Amino acid sequence: MPSTAIINASQILTLAGPARPRVGWEMRELGIIDKGALLIENGRVAKVGPTEEISNSFTKETQIIDAGGRLILPGFVDAHTHLVFAGNRLDEYEQRLSGTSYQEIAAAGGGIKKTVALTRAATEEELLTQAKKHSNWFLSSGTTTIEAKSGYGLSLESELKILKVIKRVNDETPLKCVPTFLGAHAFPPEFADDHHGYVRLIIEEILPAVTEQGLAEFCDAFCEKGYFTVEQCFEIMNRAHALGLGLRLHADQLSSSGGANLAAEMGAVTADHLEHTDDYGIAALRAARVQPVLLPGSVYALGLSKYPDAKRMVDESLAVVLATDFNPGSSPTTSMPMILSLACTQMQLLPAEAVVAATINAAYSLKRGHEIGSLEPGKAADFVIFDCEDYREIPYYFGKPSVWKTFVAGEYCFSTS
Repeated sequence: MPSTAIINASQILTLAGPARPRVGWEMRELGIIDKGALLIENGRVAKVGPTEEISNSFTKETQIIDAGGRLILPGFVDAHTHLVFAGNRLDEYEQRLSGTSYQEIAAAGGGIKKTVALTRAATEEELLTQAKKHSNWFLSSGTTTIEAKSGYGLSLESELKILKVIKRVNDETPLKCVPTFLGAHAFPPEFADDHHGYVRLIIEEILPAVTEQGLAEFCDAFCEKGYFTVEQCFEIMNRAHALGLGLRLHADQLSSSGGANLAAEMGAVTADHLEHTDDYGIAALRAARVQPVLLPGSVYALGLSKYPDAKRMVDESLAVVLATDFNPGSSPTTSMPMILSLACTQMQLLPAEAVVAATINAAYSLKRGHEIGSLEPGKAADFVIFDCEDYREIPYYFGKPSVWKTFVAGEYCFSTS
């Protein structure tokens, strides 16, 4: 297979550095190569450096792509998405604009419960068709790897159906998917008055089936008032850990519910949301080396104003991650560039810190840091060419389509020309 070279990039953000998540001042180090080039062999990065230097490695068979003074960076790694669902929640969007809160909509039978009903009714093929459409949205925004959660089935049959669709998206599209079981997303209607019974169902039937079929790498739970208590999440996560799954946790999104402390106690890989996490929660996450996954898109889409204290977390040497939280209710976006813009303007992250949080730190949160998240020799050639000259343009020109080409394993899978 002939090599491929991308030449004449204005900047290549290699993200080269220590083989671990970046913290503190390290989150400002992007490993920038000006007037750079990238040599790809067998789907992996072979060399990266100045164009004049890399050009000495070309052969007659090398395919050359001229970046034309554009920017190259690793493909975004979106570490919190809800990829698979049926339908949408356009009516609830209007309700929220009219003053109804997310919690009020959920209490009236909407929210997650509405999407559960639609998803249960859909066939695997129907869900796959919609999920493949979503995968194209991610690729066109420069995202090459996502974490994909279940959670809109809330029964053995439907949770397995969703996880099988995630596997098929991973196998049948260029988008790389890391599967997470989120059966503890809400209580299904048949268990509305028997929360204990649903927790037992997850622990005794669904989790064993998920792990026996190898359909998930992580387990997540929604630790929040009105959803799953700290005690219930502990039971579920303890069982998941015993079955060999990594742990993630929806924590402190709508209130200070003790989720961050639970994530630290359980040794979770990540604690996600954290809008209402207090000083004690941040200290617990730091002590346990739990990575915070921050989701400013959901704060924005719900019309709220309390964003996670990202700047404080960086200052406290937490390995911050940014993600879209793509879902039909509270964050219907696949755009990591938009998330970077929100992180900078609403959470006071520097553009470099936001880029690190959306690439190499996110890769380590998915246990993929050795494979993706930076452009270093031996790693997968997953990268994006942005139609701009400086990486700071990505969050600066918010809402502007800026991806020129997206590559996965050295093959382009999205192009505007």
